[in-house]
Amino acid sequence: MCIGCSNTSRATAAKSKKKRRENRLLIKEKNAIPYIVAKPLLKVKIILVLHSVTNISFLSTAKTNTKPAFKVQRYTASHKAEWNDFIASAKNATFLFNRNFMDYHSDRFDDFSLLVYKGKKLCAVLPANKTEDMLISHQGLTYGGLVLQAKIKFADSAMLFQALLKFIAESDVKKLRIKLLPVNYHSVPAEEIQYLLQAVDAKRNQVAVASAIDLQNRLKIQSNRMEGVKKAHKHELQIQEGKTFEPFWEDILAPNLKKRFGASPVHSLEEIKRLGNYFPENIHQFNVLKENKIVAGATVFETDTLVHTQYISANRDKQQLGSLDFLFHYLITDRFKHKRYFDFGTSNEQNGKKINAGLQYWKECFGARTIVYEQYEVNPKNHFLLNSIGI
Repeated sequence: MCIGCSNTSRATAAKSKKKRRENRLLIKEKNAIPYIVAKPLLKVKIILVLHSVTNISFLSTAKTNTKPAFKVQRYTASHKAEWNDFIASAKNATFLFNRNFMDYHSDRFDDFSLLVYKGKKLCAVLPANKTEDMLISHQGLTYGGLVLQAKIKFADSAMLFQALLKFIAESDVKKLRIKLLPVNYHSVPAEEIQYLLQAVDAKRNQVAVASAIDLQNRLKIQSNRMEGVKKAHKHELQIQEGKTFEPFWEDILAPNLKKRFGASPVHSLEEIKRLGNYFPENIHQFNVLKENKIVAGATVFETDTLVHTQYISANRDKQQLGSLDFLFHYLITDRFKHKRYFDFGTSNEQNGKKINAGLQYWKECFGARTIVYEQYEVNPKNHFLLNSIGI
């Protein structure tokens, strides 16, 4: 073989081998699939996976989330400051949940209030009392319910409620009764509990009809109520605001309740005076006077979002004098016009089974419309049902 022919053959073979190698790489690059794989601390790395197009695997470095542990404790006097601070910033609380208010009748109820912590942070409380094998939130208050931290999210609300029910079930309680705080008392949306009660098969056992005015979108006061206002002006009635509870309690409220229902005010005179001193910005007494003598009055509780009439009463001349029409026209259109809602309270009798039609009509003539106060009962052993809601 000649030297020149041998060199030519080797060169041709080398070129052919290089070409085959380039073709193999090209085939691999065509089958290459780019992936973006998440890394901790938001670092992103782009890699080229040489793999069959029909066999794609997604890679992840995400850590598995573990459910936070919630701890439940019974309230003691040592928690008072912490409790009150929490109530002041919660999204569905009023001053009625402040311990200075709740404890005024501590001798009447076996307190079983609860606090729920996530780590060391207090994130919910349940004002409650125990009677035999039932826990009630709260028997001595108009309303109760699960009071939540303002920034809490639904998942934590569900898990802490489950922890709460477990604790209650382990405390020899067979039934939990909750009187829900009406929605118009919420400073931030806080209706998680309605869903959670449904999830644990709670039964709504009572609904009370109340009447409220949206003061920022109120209806016109009817002419029959304005006629009463005109009568009051004709008789030169005057309205007095202050902390003087005695004339209203002793001359108007207590005698009327005793005569009509054989009952006494929920708060004694001494109790309302003490509460008025504890909460001077929240509890107000309005008396209507004719020639310096009381003829009507109302005790009003003020919260962040609304005003609530706790007591309303007048002497037998209220129709001729227009005393209550005069007072409530002032409260609605002047004194509390800056609030969001004006809550007249309930118009029920016989534990919600009957409506006092005359009282309901009188409230509606001022532009009030219906809201409800709901009460639920649940078996705390149903806490396991919350495992299936997807949280």
